[in-house]
Amino acid sequence: MPKIKDRISFYDQIARNKRNSIFLMIIVIIVLILLSYVIGLIVQDVFLILILGIIITISYVLISYYNSDKIALASVGAKLADPNQNRQLYNSVEGLCLASGLPKPKIYIMPGEQINAFATGRNPKISVICVTEGALKKLNKQELEGVLGHELSHVANYDIRFMTLVAVMVGLIAIISQIFLRSLRFSSGGRGKGKAILVLIGIVLAILAPIAVTLVQLAISRKREYAADASSVKFTRSPTGLISALRKIKTETQPLKVSGAVAPLFISNPFKSSAIFQTHPPIDSRIKILEAM
Repeated sequence: MPKIKDRISFYDQIARNKRNSIFLMIIVIIVLILLSYVIGLIVQDVFLILILGIIITISYVLISYYNSDKIALASVGAKLADPNQNRQLYNSVEGLCLASGLPKPKIYIMPGEQINAFATGRNPKISVICVTEGALKKLNKQELEGVLGHELSHVANYDIRFMTLVAVMVGLIAIISQIFLRSLRFSSGGRGKGKAILVLIGIVLAILAPIAVTLVQLAISRKREYAADASSVKFTRSPTGLISALRKIKTETQPLKVSGAVAPLFISNPFKSSAIFQTHPPIDSRIKILEAM
């Protein structure tokens, strides 16, 4: 057990991860401005194409954002939970909503033996919590409440809205980079030495910027997961349930058939991937921090 002086306040943990998320978001904005400025210096005749690409990107993301709950639920085959057959689930959600001051979300259950859950919805008044059949079978009441508290935290912290904004920025950078690189094929070859160096800088930025901001986007996602873990402790007033649930999740071998697009929503990544490309922090790291609270 950690010493008292080594204890971590869940309030500090929430605030720290929110600050880190905002800092990383600022990095994405700076990259977007820098990339746009350099390309603007090099190419003037693709301005209208850039504007069109930006409009299409924002429109697509906004449509997805306002229908995020319907899209996510349909993609995983989730069904509305029956209040009579799932009374403990409803009681746990209602109790956590009373403790957190949040309105009660719609509750869904999705097929799958893996222990997992996700939340979606653009604000606390329009939100959804979905748990797998495996979570209901394998978690006890305290563990389930820890998981539900984590998911309610995403709703309370407006994480769907925040991550949608990040997705817009990352998408814009990717589109601007692609349009610029493709436009070079049709540009005239005659350039001075200064212009050639600027074009080279633009090419390097256009290639590296999408990769860099995607890694930043994943880092932001991991920070929001740490914040949600801490908020779950705030709602349940104990880290024990979530710690025990994460330990069970760590031992899971059952696959979960879901789209990669919705994988970041879950409390634990349903897929195996390289650590640098993970949307979630390592479970051991999450448990270690929770044990110190």
